Amino acid sequence: MTPTPTTDEWGIDASWLDALDEEHEVAQATIDRLREVIGRPPADLEERAPIVARPGDVLEVDEADVVCEDGEVRHVDGELPEDFPLGYHWLHAPDGRRRRLIVSPGRCWVPADRRWGWAVQLYATRSRDSWGIGDLADLRALRRMAAEQGAGFLLVNPLHAVAPTPGQEASPYLPATRRFRNPLYLRVDEVPGADGVDLEEDAGRALSDGPLIDRDAIWARKREVLMRIFFAHGGGEAFARWREEQGRTLQDWATWAAIVEEHGGDWHTWPEELRSPESPELAEYVQQHGAVVAFHAWLQWALDLQLTAATGDMTVIQDLPIGFAGGGADAWVWQDALAEGVSVGAPPDAFNSQGQDWGSPPLIPWRLRDADYEPFIQSIRATMAGAGGLRIDHVMGLFRLWWVPSDGSAADGAYVRYPAEDLLDIVALESHRAQALVVGEDLGTVEDGVREAMAEHGVLSYRLLWFEDDDPAEWPAEAMAAITTHDLPTVAGLWTGEDVEEQREHGTGTDEELERGRTSLLEHLPGLADGASPEDAVTRAHELLSRAPSTLLSATLDDALGEIRRPNMPGTTDRPNWSLPLPVPVEELAGHPLLQKVAATLAAGVTGRG
Repeated sequence: MTPTPTTDEWGIDASWLDALDEEHEVAQATIDRLREVIGRPPADLEERAPIVARPGDVLEVDEADVVCEDGEVRHVDGELPEDFPLGYHWLHAPDGRRRRLIVSPGRCWVPADRRWGWAVQLYATRSRDSWGIGDLADLRALRRMAAEQGAGFLLVNPLHAVAPTPGQEASPYLPATRRFRNPLYLRVDEVPGADGVDLEEDAGRALSDGPLIDRDAIWARKREVLMRIFFAHGGGEAFARWREEQGRTLQDWATWAAIVEEHGGDWHTWPEELRSPESPELAEYVQQHGAVVAFHAWLQWALDLQLTAATGDMTVIQDLPIGFAGGGADAWVWQDALAEGVSVGAPPDAFNSQGQDWGSPPLIPWRLRDADYEPFIQSIRATMAGAGGLRIDHVMGLFRLWWVPSDGSAADGAYVRYPAEDLLDIVALESHRAQALVVGEDLGTVEDGVREAMAEHGVLSYRLLWFEDDDPAEWPAEAMAAITTHDLPTVAGLWTGEDVEEQREHGTGTDEELERGRTSLLEHLPGLADGASPEDAVTRAHELLSRAPSTLLSATLDDALGEIRRPNMPGTTDRPNWSLPLPVPVEELAGHPLLQKVAATLAAGVTGRG
C-alpha cells in the first residue's frame, strides 16, 4: 500500500514519493525554514477567505445576502439554489462580514468533436516579412493554413511579456507577467498608425538573416519604430477607451515597464520609494513619465488587436507557465502574497538526479486565499482570453509545489500543498465563460488522485508517445495526445542519433545514460527498418499517434519539417535554447511534402474515429 505523506498545518509534506514509489523524508531544517517563510495565517482566515461552491452546494454559513455580479441581491439560507448564477459574488453575513463567493459549474468546457492541430513555437515560425522573430501576423497565416488542412486548433508557446530591456529573457516559461503579452510578437507594419511612419522595413527584415533569433536586436529595432508610431499616432479614442476599460491592472503593468526602462528589470533593486505599487511617490513618477507609461499600455492594445485578428474563429491553446520572474511585474504587484527566499522546482527523479530549480517564487497558499484568489484568477483569465484554449504547465502545481530554499539545492526542498479543489473550480468557471478547452500538462511524477480530479473537472490529460507504454489506441479519450514536447527530442533527432550527440556535446549525461535513454525512447517507435530515413520515422510516429482516440491530436511543426534540434534542452546553459528558427519560412509550410503527409495522417485519424 502506498504511504500517504503527513501534511502539517503550514501545508508542508513531511515526506515525498519518487517515481519508483520510494519514500523520502524531508529534513527538519527544510521544514523549519519553510514554516518561517509561510508564516501563520490570521486567526479569522476561515471566516473571511473566499467560499468556492457550485449551485446546489451546502454553504459554510447559514443565512446571508449575496450581492451578485450583476447587482442583484439574493438571499441564501444554508445552501445555494440549483439555479444560482455562476460567477464572482459577495456574500454578506448577518454579523457584517463580507467575503467572496465564487460559484463554478465544476467542469471545464470540452469540445463535442475530436480535433487535430499543430503545436507551434511562434518565435521560431518566421516568414519573409518577419523582423527576426515569428509574430502575430505569422500566427494568422498559420491559422489559415491549418484551417485549409482541416486542423481544429493551434497550440502556441507562452506569449507573455518579459522585462522590456536589453538582455531579453529567452525562455517563454519565465515571464515577467502572466497577464500581458510580449510586444516582440507585434507585426510592426500592422500596428495602427504605422502607415504614417517610415518603418525602414528592409532593416527590420534583415534581422531574420542570422541563424538564431536575436531578441535583443529585435527588441531594440521594434521598440524604436513602435515608439515613433506611438508618438505620431497615439491610438486615438479607440486606445483611450480600451485603456480606461482595463483599469488598474493595465496601469500597474505599464508603470512597472516604464520604471524598468530606467531602473532595471528587478523591482528589488529600484529606489525604495518605487518598490511598492501603493507607494505615494509612485503617482508622482507616473505623472513625470506619463508618455512612457502610456506607450507600454498602447503596446498591449496593439497586441490585443493583432491576437484577435490572428486567432480568428480557430481555437488557439495558449500556455500558462507555472510561475513568473521574481523581479517581474506580477511579483511587484503581488509581493505581499509571494514567498521570499524560495523558488519553485522539482525533486530528483529518473530524468534529473539533482532535481530542478525553475527560479520562480511561489505564492503562499493562505495568502493566495486571503487575496481572494485574484493572482490566480487574473492569470488564468488573461492567458485564456481571446483564443479558446489553455494549457496549464505542470498542472500538478495546482495540488502541490516543490519549494526550494534559496540557500540549498533543489534536492533540499519539500512539497507545499495548495487548495486544489478551489483552483480547479476557478479554472472551470473561467473555461465555461470563455468557452475555452483546458489541457493539464501532467507529465512526470503524478501523485494519486491528480488525474482523477482533472477528469472530474473536465481538464484534459496530456499523453506522449515517448512516455506511454500502452499502444496509442489504448490511450484515454479525455486527453491531448502528442509525440514529444519542446523539452524532449524530435523524432528526427532521436532517430538519427543527432539529439544524443548534442546532449553529449553539452554534457547532460554520461555516454551510457544517453544511449540508454535513446534506446528507451526508440522502443516507442516500433515497425521501422534499421535503415529507414528520418522522414520514414516521422511518418511512422504520426501513424502511431493517429490511432489514439484522444479528443485532441497534436503534432509539432518541428517534427513535420524533420527538424533535428529540439527547441529547448534542459540542463544546458551554453546552447541557444528558445532561439532556433524553423528551417522553412511560413510561406513554404503548406507545400512541404512531409508536413502535408503528417497533416493527412492526423486528419485521417480524427475522421476515421470520429
